Amino acid sequence: MNENKVSWGNVLKFAGAFIAYLIGAGFATGQEVLQYFASYGYQGLLVAAFVLLCFVYVGYEFIVTGYSERFANTNDIYRHYCGKYIGGFYDYFSIAFIFMSYIVMLGGAGATVNQYYHLSPVIGSIVMMILSVVTVVCGLGRIVEVIGSIGPLIVVIAIGVGLGGIVKNPAGISEGAALVSSGALEITKVGSNWLMSGTSYVGFCMLWLAAFLAAMGTKANSKKEAALGTTFGAIAFVGGAVVLMFGLLTCFKDLYASDIPSLIIAEKLWPPLASVFSAIILAGIYTTAVPLLWSVSARFAQEKTTKFYGLTAALAAVACFVALKLPFRQIVNVIYGINGYVGILLILFMLAKTFGLTKKIRKK
Repeated sequence: MNENKVSWGNVLKFAGAFIAYLIGAGFATGQEVLQYFASYGYQGLLVAAFVLLCFVYVGYEFIVTGYSERFANTNDIYRHYCGKYIGGFYDYFSIAFIFMSYIVMLGGAGATVNQYYHLSPVIGSIVMMILSVVTVVCGLGRIVEVIGSIGPLIVVIAIGVGLGGIVKNPAGISEGAALVSSGALEITKVGSNWLMSGTSYVGFCMLWLAAFLAAMGTKANSKKEAALGTTFGAIAFVGGAVVLMFGLLTCFKDLYASDIPSLIIAEKLWPPLASVFSAIILAGIYTTAVPLLWSVSARFAQEKTTKFYGLTAALAAVACFVALKLPFRQIVNVIYGINGYVGILLILFMLAKTFGLTKKIRKK
């Protein structure tokens, strides 16, 4: 196999899938960017720099390892880095976290439908559940194709809303940053400082990405193609987060306590835009809900089997029931925050593994 073969169509597809997987309920609604980036004011740029550095590294490692190892069970990537016992812990812990994250996605869909359309959250959660189940039963190849196409569009529109807020009120950025540093507002944030926030953010995203990128690596023509895809995806994602962060700061006083802060920006720009953007938010939730649900089902059943179909439907039904019982803003803070600190330990094992392999290569 030609290790330098690159299909730029695949590169863009992998980058799009990387972006779309991370743009879920938290990002699209602005709640995630608010708690991890904007709530630290200008120090949110330090969070972004740290996150980008880590994303480029872990994205490369996960997708290239998946390409090389061709794991029968993609969650074996944890054992590859951490060994039998610690890797086994991460295997099951990550599945539990991924399932909890899927619950957050369904909750985010319900909250969006409720805040903007004034409909029952039940409607939003159930519709998202049905759409995600239908897509998952179509298989991984179809998932990459669908979310890889939607992901870049969502980033462009989210960046557009953030830019719109910046252009309309550029002075608001410094005003918002000053409000954050003043301590006058009771802001929900993750971590006591920007480094802890960035660490937690990378940690929970890693638990999402590991198995999915390992599986996606098997679709690549070469390591170079796979690595380019995740690198471009990481740059675009973090760039979008920074723009949205500044957009949130422009009217921080009005949205810091909102469940769907990005929708408030859209409404301030142009009320009809909010209607379009609410649909974009739901699309963002969909692109993350689908691979999350697939990751859990594929861990316990072979794709395209009766067991896989039944398990997918059952898991989705349970998640939908739980999502309707939990407050969206707090569940983002608790689930993402705690699991992020557990997840970041994985990067230490990855660095140790990479360093060990490098030493062996040098000896040879």
